[in-house]
Amino acid sequence: MSAAHRRITLAGSVVGAAVVALDGTVLTVVQPTLQKELHASFAQVQWTSTSYLIAVAGLLVLAGRLGDRYGHRRLFAVGILGFGAASAGIGLASGIGTVIVLRVAQGAFGALLQPATLGMLRAAFPPDRLGMPIALRTSAIGLAAATGPLVGGALAVHHGWRAAFFLNVPPALVIGLLVLAVPEPAPQAAASTGQRPPARLDLPGAGLLAFTVGGLVYALAGVSGDGGAGAFATGLAAAVAAGLLFAGRQRRAPDPLVPPGVLASPAVVSGLGVLVAASAALYGSLFTGVYHLQDVLGLDPLRCALVALPGPVAMVVAAPLSVPPTRRYGPRRTAVGAMFLLALGDLLLSRLGAESGTTPICVAFLMVGAGFGTVMVVATDVVVRQAPERHAGVAGGLQQTAMNIGPALGVAAATALLALGTPGATASGSREALLHAVPPTLAVLATVAVAGALSARGLPGRTPVAPQGHTVRVRD
Repeated sequence: MSAAHRRITLAGSVVGAAVVALDGTVLTVVQPTLQKELHASFAQVQWTSTSYLIAVAGLLVLAGRLGDRYGHRRLFAVGILGFGAASAGIGLASGIGTVIVLRVAQGAFGALLQPATLGMLRAAFPPDRLGMPIALRTSAIGLAAATGPLVGGALAVHHGWRAAFFLNVPPALVIGLLVLAVPEPAPQAAASTGQRPPARLDLPGAGLLAFTVGGLVYALAGVSGDGGAGAFATGLAAAVAAGLLFAGRQRRAPDPLVPPGVLASPAVVSGLGVLVAASAALYGSLFTGVYHLQDVLGLDPLRCALVALPGPVAMVVAAPLSVPPTRRYGPRRTAVGAMFLLALGDLLLSRLGAESGTTPICVAFLMVGAGFGTVMVVATDVVVRQAPERHAGVAGGLQQTAMNIGPALGVAAATALLALGTPGATASGSREALLHAVPPTLAVLATVAVAGALSARGLPGRTPVAPQGHTVRVRD
């Protein structure tokens, strides 16, 4: 592949990941305006987020498998162009029902493009040069998280909520057409590589996995929404039942949806566990921290966003800076150190009270963001690199699934812990109750980060560079 094609591939991966991340953060800010204009209930507005999460989380692994079979660039182009079209449709929608349906479509197209952003990088760059492209992709996600609330607020004030969805259309159109112009790498012949012809798609397995992940996301979203215990129990029961059927299907199927070689690597399993723990700790602490800033310290939403801003900014900076220490010390030590940094940030937040100034809070968010940005690059690189290249799409789908389950798990845990700490009071309406509920909630989230550090012990150690013709052994 030429250098120009590599640059276009990298641009597609970065822009695609940023568009999806920006869409999610912008939506959070414009939802109140959308609710008023479309005369929607709170539950209906919540479904604009929940329906998207269920669609995207349930289809990610199937989308990765499709990319492995038909080409990651082709899947990426369909996904990003469809995502832009769905965004335009939402901007033109006349009712909340249309918005919810199009958010499901947006989630399906988002599922197509997200694993492809990693699959394209795996095919375009050799393994020893994969770290920096993944770091740039992570920085773009952090930048979108940092600017999304500000962009969404400005658009909602000056142009209405619809402008937030039209914002996705131009970059989606441009980058989708550019990526289509890059030829797909020619697949190696099965006879020359000793591999079987392309496997058949395991559609029953894909359906069962979609029900498993979708049910789990629905259950976790129910904890933090109006569904309560009923939604949690229903979603969890569906997820467990579908998960057991999926596991049985994978053992019997001649061509399972998740090839055995992908999860046979302990490093891949460890990397996925680290991503779930890190994203749960991050999003849970952000959710809890926002309540502390607004309902305990009395900050307005804009000042709250500014105080939390060091977190995503640190994520943007830490992502590329994580590549050199990973090469020097190895993924294991780098990820363990970063997870402990994230845990220390959560512990610092848990020590803050009503008289705390904003400076220590900014420092704590900076530590959390720096730890997460580093871990996301290191663990993602391990998951994508350790999986066979022919299964890069499935590996990307599993990585994205972990990054969807983790935040839902973190917010659900924070919601449940805050509710336990504020009996008889709503989390957003009792300052004294929150003063007692926030510290233990953040302490538990710090424990989740420490558990992620323990999981990171399964990542590879440092691999020293050996002279040509010599073998290399991985240090413990």
